[in-house]
Amino acid sequence: MVHELLGINNNRIDLSRVPGISKDLREVVLSAENDEFYANNMYLNFAEIGSNIKNLMEDFQKKRPKEQQKLESIADMKAFVENYPQFKKMSGTVSKHVTVVGELSRLVSERNLLEVSEVEQELACQNDHSSALQNVKRLLQNPKVTEFDAVRLVMLYALHYERHSSNSLPGLIVDLRSKGVAEKYRKLVSAVVEYGGKRVRGSDLFSPKDAVAITKQFLKGLKGVENVYTQHQPFLHETLDHLIKGKLKENLYPYLGPSTLRDRPQDIIVFVIGGATYEEALTVYNLNRTTPGVRIVLGGTTIHNTKSFLEEVLASGLHSRSRESSQATSRSASRR
Repeated sequence: MVHELLGINNNRIDLSRVPGISKDLREVVLSAENDEFYANNMYLNFAEIGSNIKNLMEDFQKKRPKEQQKLESIADMKAFVENYPQFKKMSGTVSKHVTVVGELSRLVSERNLLEVSEVEQELACQNDHSSALQNVKRLLQNPKVTEFDAVRLVMLYALHYERHSSNSLPGLIVDLRSKGVAEKYRKLVSAVVEYGGKRVRGSDLFSPKDAVAITKQFLKGLKGVENVYTQHQPFLHETLDHLIKGKLKENLYPYLGPSTLRDRPQDIIVFVIGGATYEEALTVYNLNRTTPGVRIVLGGTTIHNTKSFLEEVLASGLHSRSRESSQATSRSASRR
């Protein structure tokens, strides 16, 4: 979440644009090696981190009965840090995290990201086209939704429903234009489909075809999810799970050595050419935690967020090819 909304570069976060930021917090470092609070909370959800910061502050207050202060919001926590410099000294890095969480909270509210994120999760994990289309169109009409977030919603729709019989992508592109989304972003929708659409994907990311996968999805739907914002699991989770169980398809994942993997792998190194994500790092962390005897290391040429990924799509030249293809289609249509 920090990388997506603020950006992380060599463990550093630039907070210089945060309204009213103090000089000592214009740039902060998030490092699990030197920051105990970050090490303990780096894989938790946004709400849990805020709760843990609040608990630290309340523990501090219990030791000083005369210094009680209401802590019901991020703003209350920021005020607490400013009012009690001794807490700042005692807690070391907690004030830094209050600032980071405060800025995340501000951006979530400003950009209507709770609603945007919920629809993104549904686009990635559900198969209700009518509901998806209605929700995307509704958010495109919302003035709080930025052009960057709007185009990302349309990209997810395009990737999931590109071959649906009721596909309404042309209409959504018109909606993006009406919203004032820049042409360079609108053209990226078709470029992303060319980059990662069904024609070039080795596996189906959205709709499981085998009976076991369909049953799992059905049962998950019956049970519901604990958090609508964490429905999605990256494709890497399924790949690693199949590898550990010896179920990887050889035609998709050829390997050197014996004709069959007889023993469960103990050490797995995953290196993603083109870039990994922090969500994939979370998947690896959880698998390491829940799969005794297996050690997984994740690496990649970079750590992507939406911005860096779309820059890669631009650099691939698909943006230009998509434009040329669109122009050729228009010329062909005009000749007809």
